[in-house]
Amino acid sequence: MTAAPGRRSSTFTRLLRHGFTDASAAERLLDSPELAPLRDDPVLLEALGGTADPDLALLGLVRLLEAQRGPGARRELLDTLIAAKPLRDRLLGVLGASTALADHLARHPDDWQALVMYEAYDLHPGVEEFEAGLAEATDPVSLRVAYRRCLLSIAARDVCGTTGVAESAAELADLATATLRAALKIAEAAAPEDAAQCRLAVIAMGKCGGHELNYVSDVDVIFVGEATEGTDETKAVRAATRLASHMMRICSETTVEGSIWPVDANLRPEGRNGPLVRTLSSHLAYYQRWAKTWEFQALLKARPVAGDLDLGAEYVAAVQPLVWKAAERENFVPDVQKMRRRVVENIPVAEVDRQLKLGPGGLRDVEFAVQLLQLVHGRADTSLRSGTTLDALRALAAGGYVGRADAAQLDEAYRFLRSMEHRIQLFRLRRTHLVPEDEAELRRIGRSLGLRKDPVADLHREWRRHAGVVRRLHEKLFYRPLLDAVAQLATGEARLSTEAARERMVALGYADPAAALRHLEALASGVTRKAAIQRTLLPVLLGWFADSADPDAGLLNFRKVSDALGKTPWYLRLLRDEGAAAQNLARVLSAGRLAPDLLMRAPEAVALLGDGDGGGLEPRSRAHLEQEIYAAVKRADGAAQAVTAARGVRRRELFRTAAADIVGSYGTEEQPAEADQGALVDMVGGAVSDLTAATLAGTLRAVVREGWGEDLPTRFAIIGMGRFGGHELGYGSDADVLFVHEPRDGVDEREASQAANKVVSEMRRLLQIPSADPPLLIDADLRPEGKSGPLVRTLTSYAAYYRRWALTWESHALLRAEPVAGDEGLGRRFVELIDPLRYPADGLADEAVREIRRLKARMESERLPRGADPKLHAKLGPGGLSDVEWTVQLMQLRHGSAEPGLRTTRTREALAAARAAGLITEEDAATLDEAWVLATRVRNAVMLVRGRAGDTFPTEPRELAAVGRYLGYGPGHAGDMLDAYRRTARRARGVVEELFYGTAER
Repeated sequence: MTAAPGRRSSTFTRLLRHGFTDASAAERLLDSPELAPLRDDPVLLEALGGTADPDLALLGLVRLLEAQRGPGARRELLDTLIAAKPLRDRLLGVLGASTALADHLARHPDDWQALVMYEAYDLHPGVEEFEAGLAEATDPVSLRVAYRRCLLSIAARDVCGTTGVAESAAELADLATATLRAALKIAEAAAPEDAAQCRLAVIAMGKCGGHELNYVSDVDVIFVGEATEGTDETKAVRAATRLASHMMRICSETTVEGSIWPVDANLRPEGRNGPLVRTLSSHLAYYQRWAKTWEFQALLKARPVAGDLDLGAEYVAAVQPLVWKAAERENFVPDVQKMRRRVVENIPVAEVDRQLKLGPGGLRDVEFAVQLLQLVHGRADTSLRSGTTLDALRALAAGGYVGRADAAQLDEAYRFLRSMEHRIQLFRLRRTHLVPEDEAELRRIGRSLGLRKDPVADLHREWRRHAGVVRRLHEKLFYRPLLDAVAQLATGEARLSTEAARERMVALGYADPAAALRHLEALASGVTRKAAIQRTLLPVLLGWFADSADPDAGLLNFRKVSDALGKTPWYLRLLRDEGAAAQNLARVLSAGRLAPDLLMRAPEAVALLGDGDGGGLEPRSRAHLEQEIYAAVKRADGAAQAVTAARGVRRRELFRTAAADIVGSYGTEEQPAEADQGALVDMVGGAVSDLTAATLAGTLRAVVREGWGEDLPTRFAIIGMGRFGGHELGYGSDADVLFVHEPRDGVDEREASQAANKVVSEMRRLLQIPSADPPLLIDADLRPEGKSGPLVRTLTSYAAYYRRWALTWESHALLRAEPVAGDEGLGRRFVELIDPLRYPADGLADEAVREIRRLKARMESERLPRGADPKLHAKLGPGGLSDVEWTVQLMQLRHGSAEPGLRTTRTREALAAARAAGLITEEDAATLDEAWVLATRVRNAVMLVRGRAGDTFPTEPRELAAVGRYLGYGPGHAGDMLDAYRRTARRARGVVEELFYGTAER
């Protein structure tokens, strides 16, 4: 029937509006005689337009009507389409989504009535309903027809949204179960003698076992066989093997009705090289002795589905304890992680970006992450023991093992990716996990998922968005350090029962297990989410605390931090999810007094131990610190408030540096702690020195701003001296400085001097006001005339003094002078002034050398504490800091004018320059460098452990052990540490005797 041009134009337009891509072909199909009763029905076009592919749906409908056997059958279908909207939507939905099911309906035109059976929206058929649908199948061909009929009902409700992707996957697994049972019955009917000789159980694995099957997927199985009474076991296993093989062929072989799906038994012991059927005892013997890690991961989804279900239940009950002990295997977590990486590496390069299942951000990323978490934590928490991915993910979130927001994002992403996978496979009922490249196919998939505005672009955007979420969370969950640590615990230790905890704490060396138990009970008792997460963390933390010299202090400090941050939502989430945050915190809290004390004053600094924004232990640059402090000064209401803010920044950054130092002292597999101790020393010295300089700069700006606005009547600069100028400050070091000023044009020198002195006085006062933040002590005793001289001098006054009165020790001290804050131009002019003094053009006269030696000897005899062991004094003892520094500085004074490399305030740089200039042998330089680094680390360790500065090793055993731990010595090896220090210092002293006290001209 040919439509009038106007009508054709109108119909053509309506077809385009309803989503048809080939409106001309659609017009011709609408003109077919079979559609005559529906041609003028406005509902038909609307229903077709609601499908994934209206062109495909219309073609499939015409084919189905043409295939009807007689006018009566066709009339019945047409009447149903007109009267029953749910059935119309389901039938057209299937025809628009699957050419394979459209072909099936064309071959079996009566099967559309299967949709009537499941018309109710709330009817979700299970195994029993599907078994009834397959009951009449007596051979492979009829089984395939019946299977497709049942599949039609699942697909119809799926594409219309009556069921979600998880429900559809469960129904597909139930249909597979019913199909395996039907196939086994056919096999048994063909070989009744075999059936009588054995009990055969079919165990579903993989997605079928997990109740989350795809439309087209291998159905993974394992077969278990036992002899019936009076039958020889060998004979029974052979009979069971024949039945199993026949059952597999029934499902897998291609017939005139195609195939169903391959049945894959390669997950069995020994894979395809092993027997197809084993007895239960044979299975257990293999798993107990030979099984690899991945085999236990696979058994997580084992479920009896067909054959002798009692035997199947025995099998599952027998292997489950092995599954939940698998995480205790050596290298379990790294093995699973490596296996996932291998899967990705084996994807052909051309397919990586299209792989929905195996590629980065694909379904496997979700499944592997969930399964790894299950296997590690499920040993102690039976609520996690589910074979279904989304059920397990919900349980992990409920138990606090995964953040609720992370779980919700993973759930959403997994459902979207599985929906894409279902739509791709449903089209031709072919096993594939590749996203097609054809635009028409992408359009159909996008429309089927509700993306109607721009299906192709929107599909790509949503796919990439969800894949990005999956990849990010996979990396976060799958590689979290906590997993490997939990896996290494015995099952009893992971449960944290009272008795197990007490026994473990005694074994780990806790001095007061009773007090430790009280802390555990306070932290982990109750049914709150906080307590649940603590119960996950604490078994591991107990072991990490025990790696320190004072586990009791570590646990107590953890309780204090947890109490302070208990209501902060990010705290426990950070420890559970972010990198090595939990392990870093355990190490910091049990490393002594300094870092925990800094942390307790502002517990939110725990965030620095993580990997997120604002986190990380990399010290901030001086420019970054100054910018932050200057911003705080600008916001502050007065100098006192500004300096309080600056001191708060200093406290936080001292904690960051101390934490980085402590964590770095443990080292990593890639970077052992002993690899470069000098790098840690340089990190601490540079970070603390930069922080001190930034704090002084901010304080100076705050004081000037409050007292003079921007118009201080004199230029003002602060010169760092000693370790400060050398970028070698320790945690407890004072800031040795000189203050220099230069009156501005037209300003009276007395007025300028009064202003400069007032600035210094106010800076010192504000930086020492008692508060929760550590004070910063300013020491100006290295100024001309020492404590008797003016606190602040003009540049001219310095020049006059140094020209007339400078002593050798003052030239020596100026080797470390470096501008650190204030007027940069004035600082440069000060350096130009002192360079001829510290790098004299003619070197040092013999008398000056002798004076330096006398000064050093007097300092050692007068300043070494009474009763101290000189050989263990890191600063003044033989081979200590003073020995190395004075030796290097003597070379600088002698040769700095001729050797530009020596013109540095930093000890190690100057030593390296002396070696390069041939002033010291490479071996001697290495000896001095090693001694200086070790002595500096000892001083840093003492401050970290005791919370106060010290130059000698502690005498209290726990403190000495803690210093040893920082230096890389385990429990019971404090004596080895002291011996090693003495040896290193003795070698250095030998070099010093030759170079500093000897006669060699170097």
